[in-house]
Amino acid sequence: MQFEVPWALGPADGRYVLRPHAGEDASHVVVLSTMGAPQRRRLRGRRPRPVDPEPGVEPVPVTRATIIEAIPLTDEEEAAAWLRRVDGEAHAAAALAVLNRVIAAHRIAADDPGARDVTRSVALVVRVGHGAGEEVAEGRHTAAVELPAPRVERRAAALRAQERLSALLSGRDAVLAAERLTQRARCDLTAGRSREAALTLRVALEAALAELVPWRDRGDIGARLTELTEARTDVAAVANRALQGGLDPEEEATVDRVLRRLEAAMRARAAVGFD
Repeated sequence: MQFEVPWALGPADGRYVLRPHAGEDASHVVVLSTMGAPQRRRLRGRRPRPVDPEPGVEPVPVTRATIIEAIPLTDEEEAAAWLRRVDGEAHAAAALAVLNRVIAAHRIAADDPGARDVTRSVALVVRVGHGAGEEVAEGRHTAAVELPAPRVERRAAALRAQERLSALLSGRDAVLAAERLTQRARCDLTAGRSREAALTLRVALEAALAELVPWRDRGDIGARLTELTEARTDVAAVANRALQGGLDPEEEATVDRVLRRLEAAMRARAAVGFD
């Protein structure tokens, strides 16, 4: 799987071998290479430099990330058949989780909290293909296909988002702490960080139960608050389990289920929050 992203991801260019645990066989190899922009020369001195009245656009780096999974394919015919039947979007989602594992490890190792995860929507190009070891490690394929861009947001949804943005910027509405925490939990869960998602969800749920009270009598917010209150026990149990170690599939499903309900409550609040 290959992605091209319009920024420097954080980790240095090179090959990264991922293993489930020390001593086990490698599960993936991730190859990062930066392209598309010349190296910026270091600024000399510490004083600001004058610029043209109409400065040009600075070129940006593009990172090519190749996620290599060892799938045994005996010959070209079998490889071609695999490429025809593979679910490209599902394969891309799994590969993104692997790539974001590398970025998450970089955030900790380099103390670089600004390094952000890659999502499907921001990738300039997404390719799925097959090839020999050194071939794919150098960003080439024996055969590959480029996946189409995700569907554009429907006009009605885009207009609602723009209306909310205007309300936030004009002071007619405010971002809830629960909204930020809910988004963080979703990012963690999508990236495969289920422990972090469970722990963040616990705090997000408590924040929502407090922050949504002023909207209890508007729309169906009251019913949603009741539903979220009933989920408290399940969320606490999963969060306590996350403190001890990884979650099992059932516990991850609980995190996803409650998180979906919390996301729906946030959307419902936004729909009535700045009338």
